[in-house]
Amino acid sequence: MAGASILVISSWLRRLWPFGYRGSLAASESSWQRGGGAQMAGLTGSAPGWCLDRQAESGPALALAPSPSSLGTLLCPEVSSTLLPPPLLLRSAQIPDRANLSFPPSIPRSCGPAQAGRGYASGAGVVGGGGWDQGDGLAGPHHPIRRLPALRRAGKGNSGQQFGRDGRARLAMNNQLQELPYNELSRLSGLRTLNLHNNLISSEGLPDEAFESLTQLQHIYVAHNKLSVAPQFLPRSLRVADLAANEVTEIFPLTFGEKPALRSVYLHNNQLSNAGLPPDAFRGSEAVATLSLSSNQLSYVPPSLPPSLERLHLQNNLISKVPRGALSRQTHLRELYLQHNQLTDSGLDATTFSKLHRLEYLDLSHNQLAAVPAGLPRTLAVLHLGRNRIRWVEAARLGGLRGLRYLLLQHNQLGATGLPAGALRPLRGLHTLHLYGNRLDRVPQALPRRLRALVLPHNRVAALGARDLASTPRLAELNLAYNCLASARVHLRAFRRLRALRSLDLAGNQLTQLPSGLPAGLHTLRLQRNQLRTLEPEPLAGLHQLQELSLAHNRLRVGGIGPGTWHELQALQVLDLSHNELSFVPPDLPEALEELHLQGNRIGHVGPEAFLSTPRLRALFLRANRLHMTSIAPEAFLGLLHLRVVDTTGNPEPVLVRLPPTAPRQPRAAGP
Repeated sequence: MAGASILVISSWLRRLWPFGYRGSLAASESSWQRGGGAQMAGLTGSAPGWCLDRQAESGPALALAPSPSSLGTLLCPEVSSTLLPPPLLLRSAQIPDRANLSFPPSIPRSCGPAQAGRGYASGAGVVGGGGWDQGDGLAGPHHPIRRLPALRRAGKGNSGQQFGRDGRARLAMNNQLQELPYNELSRLSGLRTLNLHNNLISSEGLPDEAFESLTQLQHIYVAHNKLSVAPQFLPRSLRVADLAANEVTEIFPLTFGEKPALRSVYLHNNQLSNAGLPPDAFRGSEAVATLSLSSNQLSYVPPSLPPSLERLHLQNNLISKVPRGALSRQTHLRELYLQHNQLTDSGLDATTFSKLHRLEYLDLSHNQLAAVPAGLPRTLAVLHLGRNRIRWVEAARLGGLRGLRYLLLQHNQLGATGLPAGALRPLRGLHTLHLYGNRLDRVPQALPRRLRALVLPHNRVAALGARDLASTPRLAELNLAYNCLASARVHLRAFRRLRALRSLDLAGNQLTQLPSGLPAGLHTLRLQRNQLRTLEPEPLAGLHQLQELSLAHNRLRVGGIGPGTWHELQALQVLDLSHNELSFVPPDLPEALEELHLQGNRIGHVGPEAFLSTPRLRALFLRANRLHMTSIAPEAFLGLLHLRVVDTTGNPEPVLVRLPPTAPRQPRAAGP
């Protein structure tokens, strides 16, 4: 009804409208991807196996794993299988065209879709559902089987659960299998994919000869079971083997050895020690590209790893050293994950990585290193050394890394002398430098000229000189949040050369006034949690491209905001003035404003002209002020035709908000 009064209560509105930090131009620890390969998260790289091999042929598939009937999500080996439920199984020949699927940014396009129900589109060859397939006249949904039923090829005279003409078993999921009898699998000589994920199969229930008749088997998924040792024999035809998230303490020479087609092995989240890995574990398997041994009990990098490896996951073990020569044959390695171990400087030497001529991604974070390792490969694009004990960076150890794009040194112990001037200058291709959480008292000098993102929050930087940033004219993001910057120690020309700067974060410092000489191209300026009492027009003059300005958690009063302060902010869409000392809505706010945060102030009255200058406003936050039932003029919102969110919770009384006739209606909600 036109002009109707509604009460907008917004504990739920905050979930519908998740305003806040808008992201970063800097590469985060989980966002880097190059050539479809390396990624920057600890759980990245090809790990637990649920993507069928790219080269897999079509063929019979048998699945006896739970159905994620409520997921409707995408799963893939790059995410630990201990963290996500299993997907449905897709036969490779039936996977829809990946180019037409919509994947989240963090999911590589090699992953198959996991959806609830019997199939992915019509006749997609998905083995799934829940319990036995009702159409087969056996147990219905949600009745898991505990033993493998009789399985036969379809044909005259056969009975029981059968394979169709294409050799594909019509078995459903959600089972509690404890054993896998040899005589039931021995007939399935044409089986190519066997999915036993998430059952209760123990090593005692898996006879040594269980798979010897499956001479065409290419994919086996036995993750999330109760295996204490790996099968002694797996078929020579195997391409992908997933034994993750069991209790495996030992593998055998022919578990993965003598398999010329084997490409991917997933053994993460087991209990493997070095004693449980035989020296000839991969002998005769010269095509293995992905090996995941993360989250085990290894104390050193195993010898005799496949020389064909491209991705090696060893994170979250007990590794304290890499023996000399352990990685000397892995000349094809592109991604190496060693984070969350116990590596010290003495556990590495100048030859450790010297033969890795194709290595692009190296993660040594969360160890006990006191210095940057020597002998790093020149091919590195990402070097992650965060959360170590590094006290100094020797220029000579980084000198040859001219192709390095991302250097992550956050949460170390770098102090005033830990990063000498020019130490990083040889890194000509460096794009992003993360140094947050150290003990730096000034911005590092003579940084690479092509640097685009400098991330320095939570240090001890107390001053910005006129030339401190002169060596980085291409910076697009500068983050100096939560340092010790005072206005008197920020030079008037500190930012004058940063013409490409788009994001500047000075939150959590000791600024009492806006910095001068801000770059005209800024899109985002964050100044929350300082000591600002006044705002003057001059520092904001010329910021015609500024879209987001945060001034929250300061000491601003309306009287301290000079006339014309907002005049030149023609593109400003988000203004955060929350948690200040404002007693009413500041006048003459920018016309382009769409989101206005005024929560946590002292506003006791909203007059009829409060929002005349902001006709495009879509979201208004007035919670936790001093508003009463009659505090808001009836005409205050009538010109806001685009208004969608009004938050007035947390005031002394519930506040009625009269929206304009054409504004979208919000439901009435009860509460204080």
